[in-house]
Amino acid sequence: MRRTDLKPKVAVVRCSDYETENLSRSIRKSLDLIGGSNAFLKPRSRVFVKVNLLSSSAPPEKAIYTHPLFTQEVLRLFKDHDVDITVGDDIFSSEGDSFSSNGYRRVCMELGVRLVNLKETGFAEVAVRGKVLEKIFIARPVLEADVIVNLPKLKTHSFTIFTGALKNMYGVIPHGRRLAYHRRFIRNEVFSEMLVDVFACARPHLTIMDAVIGLEGEGPSAGRPKDIGLILAGSDGVALDAAAARIVGYDPLRIYTTYHAHERELGIGDIKLIEIAGEKIKDVEVKDFKPSVVAVRLFRRRLPSLLYSYFQGQLALIPEVIGSTCTACRECLNICPAKAIGLIQRVARVNEENCIRCLCCHEVCRFNAIRLNQLPLGRLFRRANAIYSRAASAIGRIF
Repeated sequence: MRRTDLKPKVAVVRCSDYETENLSRSIRKSLDLIGGSNAFLKPRSRVFVKVNLLSSSAPPEKAIYTHPLFTQEVLRLFKDHDVDITVGDDIFSSEGDSFSSNGYRRVCMELGVRLVNLKETGFAEVAVRGKVLEKIFIARPVLEADVIVNLPKLKTHSFTIFTGALKNMYGVIPHGRRLAYHRRFIRNEVFSEMLVDVFACARPHLTIMDAVIGLEGEGPSAGRPKDIGLILAGSDGVALDAAAARIVGYDPLRIYTTYHAHERELGIGDIKLIEIAGEKIKDVEVKDFKPSVVAVRLFRRRLPSLLYSYFQGQLALIPEVIGSTCTACRECLNICPAKAIGLIQRVARVNEENCIRCLCCHEVCRFNAIRLNQLPLGRLFRRANAIYSRAASAIGRIF
């Protein structure tokens, strides 16, 4: 594969909490380490800031979206550059203003920054020379921007294993299309190829990752907040994802989104080809970070494709509604692309025969009323992987 001699640079900077002074200092330092904000922001340029707003009503403390105080300090820094800023995401919500309860409306009003739900701004069709997509609809504020800035949250994901810079750009396409793609691309690897197709059409010029508090376990919504204490920044979103994944214990090239973006030369996913500025990765590694239960590394790319597909099927998670917690809000019904969920006596129920295991219901449920079950053979694979990983770590191997 052709690669340039110039290594992409990813800044890794400590930030212990969301206090204003700490955030401001760490964000500025991270940008200084990659050439300074002047390298990205030219006077009078149109800047689109893509945040990660998975749920409009969950509190920031749940760590399932970019913290509004993190975004606030990024915007304050940008305001010093005489640029026209738009902040946005495509949010599905049945509860009025999607930005009030999470703090984004207040932050953007105080700073005089435009805040948009992308579903209200319109989308334009774009031709894609991708692996699985031929055309796609991208939000107009993204296409019209001179500079695209990506503000992802470091999280696990119960389908794609890891979600960061690359997957955050999935939110620039319409909600309905995202549901359709979940229904159409039900295998992790093919779904990840599609995500890379989207990323190729909306590559950010700058990515600043909120890894102050990340999410471990069954992300992107039902996991547990995890203190990581970092901010990452870089112009190569693929390289930034690789660095973030490595910090929390993943082999970056075994994350399909990173692997395929690297192979298609949309960025660098090989950690050996990335220059890390600021903190050294070995000094900030999170040793006890808990991945999703489907993040089994023992079998990945070590088996024939048909056999691996069988293992993937066994590892698939099956959503089950917890009746005592369900509020009958209907959001899982509305988001399910397979229409596999119904209400029975004011409790949501999943029809397993129709379920395509996309986990959209689990992702959208803000009441943690949907648990994920795994088939018995899948649990056995996971235990074998845990034993294998512990043995490998004991002899100093990196996976």
